[in-house]
Amino acid sequence: MAMIERFEAMLAAGKDGALLRFGLGAEYLKAGDPGRAAMHLREALARDPGYSAAWKLLGKALEATDRIGAAEAWRRGIEAAQARGDKQAAKEMHAVAPINVTKDRERDACMGAYSIGRARRRYGIGRFAMLLK
Repeated sequence: MAMIERFEAMLAAGKDGALLRFGLGAEYLKAGDPGRAAMHLREALARDPGYSAAWKLLGKALEATDRIGAAEAWRRGIEAAQARGDKQAAKEMHAVAPINVTKDRERDACMGAYSIGRARRRYGIGRFAMLLK
């Protein structure tokens, strides 16, 4: 916990900022304290909403206790990463985020069309129409 103590001392000395809060969040997450990690990561994001790495770690911190909050953090992180051109961060968050959160409309549209076609073949057009009602 030496790093946490150092970061906390810097914070107490008034050297607050997004990078310091991100570092604290990362260290608390490593130490197994996702609640405190989430608190510091939210502070980092209050200072810099486009900080995609902080969104990614916030999602990890929330994953065990608040799946919806984690999914929202990853969604906002993907948006932030894409806005800054950070393709690697966006790719990493796409890998862990639930499909319905990534808002990949083109893929969702293709999967929807595929599912409808499959249902029509399986149930017949008349039976498929009854399923939609």
